Amino acid sequence: MTSTQTGTVARNDLRPTAEEIDLMREKARMVRLETIRLIMLPKIGHYSSVFSCAELFASLYYGVMSVKEGDPDWEDRDRFTFGKGHAAIGLYPILADLGWLDKDVLDGYCSLGNPLGDHPDMTKVPGIDFSSGSIGHALSNALGMALGARFQGKDFTAFAMMGDGEQQEGQVWEAATAAVAKKVNNLIAIVDNNKYQLDGAVTEVNDIGDIAGKWRAFGFETHEVDGHDLEAVTTLLRRLKADKTRQGPACVIAHTVKGRGIDLMENETGWHLGYLTPGDSEIAAQEIMSKEI
Repeated sequence: MTSTQTGTVARNDLRPTAEEIDLMREKARMVRLETIRLIMLPKIGHYSSVFSCAELFASLYYGVMSVKEGDPDWEDRDRFTFGKGHAAIGLYPILADLGWLDKDVLDGYCSLGNPLGDHPDMTKVPGIDFSSGSIGHALSNALGMALGARFQGKDFTAFAMMGDGEQQEGQVWEAATAAVAKKVNNLIAIVDNNKYQLDGAVTEVNDIGDIAGKWRAFGFETHEVDGHDLEAVTTLLRRLKADKTRQGPACVIAHTVKGRGIDLMENETGWHLGYLTPGDSEIAAQEIMSKEI
């Protein structure tokens, strides 16, 4: 699979076809099923954080970003950083599907000597552009990559996915200020706005208020979208990527549901670090297979 959406794509071609939506939907299902399977092995992982952004992962890697199957080192590919790196377990199956990882490596997730950890390590995993851990750094790193493209005369776009709880970090806004000041138009921030963080609802832990309004106030071209609507998300991200006339960065507030796909997990705080028993995992997988999200 090769995604070739570039700045030369005509505006009327930006909406994904029915076949493309079907492909992305199947890949989002793969992300959820593999997340359940892999967590069962070391009993480590974050279901609900992955499930809120499964469609965003699928849209980016199968509908928006320029990447080449089997070639994670292609220097012109788009870059991706994500502050909510604890959701990496949902990204690893995509990297394997693209041929960037040996699929056998997946089964060693979080085991001694295996490169795949709870958070991604860019020195060990092909295609990972940023080693996460402490939240709040994804946008700064993506900004550096976007500026690097400008200085090298490259045309790639840097995407940075953040959690909504992550918006409480001061460095996010330092990077936002710099991105606007430098008029970096090949930087696209995405906020997975699932309304929950580890300790509870974002509004109860430390309410960050009007997220979209804040990004607009900082000078980003800001849009809000249903983060599970593959057609809407993909069309919007393609349009933002293709727009070379924008005078600065863009931000997409993707409204999502924490734990989307499993009824007992949706909007339930305890599943940020929860664990399904093998029996419950089988039931959860059947639920995912029976739904069309």
